[in-house]
Amino acid sequence: MADVIRTYLLLAWTWTKASAQYPGQLAMLTLGSLVVTTLDVAAIWVIFEHTRSLAGFDRTEMMFLYGTSSLSFALSDMLFGNVDRLSQHIRAGTFDTMLIRPAGAFVQMAVDQFGVHRLGRILQATAVLAVALPRLDPPWSRAWMVPLMILCGVVIFASIFALGGALQFLLTDAPEVANAFTYGGTTLTQYPLSIYAGELVRGVTFVVPLAFVNWQPALFVLNRPDPLGLPYWLRFAGPAAALALAAVAALAWRTGIRRYRSTGS
Repeated sequence: MADVIRTYLLLAWTWTKASAQYPGQLAMLTLGSLVVTTLDVAAIWVIFEHTRSLAGFDRTEMMFLYGTSSLSFALSDMLFGNVDRLSQHIRAGTFDTMLIRPAGAFVQMAVDQFGVHRLGRILQATAVLAVALPRLDPPWSRAWMVPLMILCGVVIFASIFALGGALQFLLTDAPEVANAFTYGGTTLTQYPLSIYAGELVRGVTFVVPLAFVNWQPALFVLNRPDPLGLPYWLRFAGPAAALALAAVAALAWRTGIRRYRSTGS
């Protein structure tokens, strides 16, 4: 594991130095990422200009949900989001090159064209969370859950990226399927899940565990009952859900690698 992390950091630093050769472009891309994601906050702000609560959650609680979901996704997207570009490498034949290098194919895919500009989204989500948390002022007996839920969210989104990558060994349009659960998942979890149908909430709790990105642990932090009456222990099941999904993703990726056949290009 230490060698994997060292390799990732070395490759990420190489791409970062390459990006720094064009500081103007890098600054504009980072600023653009910051501005675009700020529009999501503006949309939530507009909603609360017309209502005092959404499914019983006030503006500050909504900002908390938004901040935790966006920060988890932004970190995962920067670290592992490039995996969803696997089909492009397969079609171009460049994935074959990765298989003969002395580094894991997943690490090479994850760090390929490492996007430092995605830091803009991370900064924006961190700022929102930094504003929301002091206003909520949860006691330390509950606040300890916040860093844990962000970590679990990163693992869950990274696992979905990996599953989407593994699916691309079979389907050329698999990135669109994965995006429904990554980009779509972060949009879903930015709002209280109680605004959605009960069947959808159960699906993202027991099938694709997006509810553990922030919803279930947020109910614990905010000391709120589950609107659907799901068991209380689910609020602490985030680490188990994240590890289970990560294990499935790892198995899917290894299966895809074993069954992969070169394009011959």
